[in-house]
Amino acid sequence: MVCRIVAIATGWDREEAMTQAKTIADWLYDQHTTRQDFRSHADLKAGGLEIAYAVQDYLVARRCQARNEIVAGYKIGVTTPRMQEMVGLSHPIAGAIVSGGIMTAPAELICANYVRLGLECEVAVRLSAPLDARKGPPARAEIAEAIGEIAAAFEIIEDRNADYKTLDMPSLVADDSWNAGMIAGAPRPLFDLADVQGRLSINGALVDTGSTADVLGHPLNSIAWLCEHLGRREQRIEAGQWIMTGTIIPTRFAKPGDHYVFEIEDLAPVEVRIV
Repeated sequence: MVCRIVAIATGWDREEAMTQAKTIADWLYDQHTTRQDFRSHADLKAGGLEIAYAVQDYLVARRCQARNEIVAGYKIGVTTPRMQEMVGLSHPIAGAIVSGGIMTAPAELICANYVRLGLECEVAVRLSAPLDARKGPPARAEIAEAIGEIAAAFEIIEDRNADYKTLDMPSLVADDSWNAGMIAGAPRPLFDLADVQGRLSINGALVDTGSTADVLGHPLNSIAWLCEHLGRREQRIEAGQWIMTGTIIPTRFAKPGDHYVFEIEDLAPVEVRIV
């Protein structure tokens, strides 16, 4: 993965910014390795989001190198009013999904492998053709044409006991927007996702519902945002990669013994057991 910084905060030149981004990424990698609770790095606030995404690139690259994995997709977060209220942020964020984190349902997760395990309920899409916004944002029809299949999915979240009251966006973004993988249900071809209802059950009881209309108005709008975000950073979404379009239900934190099932109209359910 190539790290790129498009704009640098006042007082930072490009070489300094890249060096600092790598230093922060190394610190974050060690924080995860030693299972430390989430905390902000003071230098991230000075650099802003451009530095944060460069840190994310370095962090993901180091993970991929250590595990012999590749970037297999992207997550889009903070796309609904309820999630924005939950984390105190006002616009979407992006993160990378590495190949070793992709699972198919029914799945099993070991709770002790995470500092704090969260699950989010989403529509995931997999591209059959690349999407590239470097020469301009793609039209809705182009996005739909590039989607090979869709599935109900859980995004696996590792927030390491973050305090949401003191959370800042650069620190969240730098930590790969807390992505720890995904679990996909059986896929099917794309259909109209304008206002599709989803239901989350835990241990057989319905606990929450949501609509795809809450995801920036439509999940394809979420994908358009990601395309433009990556385009500004001279990147694109490749064929075969997955995109988690954004949760329609706020994050739920799992415990051993839980059985989660997410159902969304006209899609196969996705389920996971926590042990």
